[in-house]
Amino acid sequence: MQVVRYSSDFKVRWNQFVDRSKNGTFLFNRDYMEYHADRFEDHSVLVIDDKGNIQAVLAGSVHGQQLISHGGLTYGGLVLTSDAKLSQVRSWFSLIASYLRMAGFSSVLYKAVPSIYHSMPAAEDLYCLHQMEARLVRRDASTVIHLPSQLRFSKGKKEGVKKGIRAGVEIFEGTNFSDFFQLGREVLQSRHGVKPVHSADEMSLLNSRFPKNIRLFNAALNGVLVAAVLVFVDRKTSHTQYMFNSDQGLQCGALDLLLAYLIQHEFANLEYFSFGISTEQQGTYLNEGLCLQKEMFGGRTICHDFYEWSLTQ
Repeated sequence: MQVVRYSSDFKVRWNQFVDRSKNGTFLFNRDYMEYHADRFEDHSVLVIDDKGNIQAVLAGSVHGQQLISHGGLTYGGLVLTSDAKLSQVRSWFSLIASYLRMAGFSSVLYKAVPSIYHSMPAAEDLYCLHQMEARLVRRDASTVIHLPSQLRFSKGKKEGVKKGIRAGVEIFEGTNFSDFFQLGREVLQSRHGVKPVHSADEMSLLNSRFPKNIRLFNAALNGVLVAAVLVFVDRKTSHTQYMFNSDQGLQCGALDLLLAYLIQHEFANLEYFSFGISTEQQGTYLNEGLCLQKEMFGGRTICHDFYEWSLTQ
């Protein structure tokens, strides 16, 4: 076995490996990872056996003497296939540690892939990190609906849905990312003083590469966009990457109606509907109001965990 640094020569094989993995998502596809390659120095690695077959991949970027898995992704743990055995994964972690020390890294910030993106049990990495005395340094709380056993909407959310129906809010899917991010900028600037992380051009590019995975749903009133949700879909999980609701949308229940449509109709055949995190300040602060709004749709908590793995011990 050997660990090698990723290069473009591996692109096709890397993507094929991710596709057949048990815990990889389209975010690990190189065509997604590399849309912002100018912002991150990539140092992804592959574990390859003596026959040249890929056994595991780890997306990574350079941040001083620390490797982050990956700086441009929400999560980025070791990607494995169903064939991987725990004893093998332990040996691969040792190989990766040796390689990274030789490459000049002193630590790894390891962002584990949340279990809702696993197609089968895939916690080998967490056990290996424990054995290697990695420290849990951040834990974000994310709200998720388990769709096969979803809870009822709260009374308030049911009323919001009815309000949207009475107002005549129209729900439709589209690809007008310019209008979507214009709405987002207005909402985020007026309420939080921030801007969306992505731009309309970036998301249009990603949507063109992954049209089945990146989908935009809109709510309009009298032809005016009043709410919208950008959904990332992968295998059994749909995740709300962005949700925007204008003041007019708040008044007419537009977002409640849109989310009800997504949960109860568009993605009802999947296993999970994820609202994303409600924590701030590296997971130390819980936005209780935001979390409650998600729980009112029947969501409950999972954790996104970050580990610091020292390579100097």
